[in-house]
Amino acid sequence: MELRKKDGKIVPASSLTTDKVHTWPFLVRVEFLVGLGYLIFLAIWSIVLDAPLEEPANPTRTPNPSKAPWYFLGLQEMLVYFDPWIAGVVLPSLIIVGLMVIPYVDINPKGNGYYTLKERPFAVGMFSFGFLILWIFLIFVGVFLRGPGWNFFMPWEIWDTHKVVALTNIDLNIFLAQTFHLDFLRNPVWAAPLGLGLIGAYYSLGALFYKLKIAKSQALQELGIVRYGIVAFLFLTMMALPIKMVLRWTLNIKYVCVIPWVGINI
Repeated sequence: MELRKKDGKIVPASSLTTDKVHTWPFLVRVEFLVGLGYLIFLAIWSIVLDAPLEEPANPTRTPNPSKAPWYFLGLQEMLVYFDPWIAGVVLPSLIIVGLMVIPYVDINPKGNGYYTLKERPFAVGMFSFGFLILWIFLIFVGVFLRGPGWNFFMPWEIWDTHKVVALTNIDLNIFLAQTFHLDFLRNPVWAAPLGLGLIGAYYSLGALFYKLKIAKSQALQELGIVRYGIVAFLFLTMMALPIKMVLRWTLNIKYVCVIPWVGINI
């Protein structure tokens, strides 16, 4: 009979109840069976699916549209709404940084291993929106809705290589100048402070929310102002992408802030 020590006393091991199991063989066995089933599924799919290779690449003939692999099409779609330095460098870097800081801003008292929606509604909700909805949606648009010239085509429409779309996109300052007859906003001297002010006001929403809720929210008090600032900044930056997409689709607005002296467009 196996004996164990509990509270300074020697007791039979069978009397100790535990909800833990060994990684081997319980977890590893299940992971191996799942991986084997997935491998069989991919093998059968590759045999049944008719996906022949295209002709060899021709450096003198650029395909239209030129698309990245599907897992990069979300990034390529973001290039429509932001400058390359934002869509290609800043936003991907913030995604990586945001994933890295999760353990440092997590205040769940149960620690690691508890990731249910009931216990972490904000974390699970933000991940589901940022990845499962926003990022997957960008990939879907790039794969199925973008055709020649990177124009929109519905899945049932035939790609027309001769389709011409008028470039009607304008910056926010020009939109306001045309809509409200504020001609002084056409001057970059006024347009740049306007754009920077709007961006500053947008990010100040995080500080305003903190000031209004800190007295009544125990979660904000436990989080602290530093960790809250990091979370609020990453959240508002993530939400800037769908906002910019809606502005482009509805009002044809290209950039919110234009600073021509240093070549910064946001």
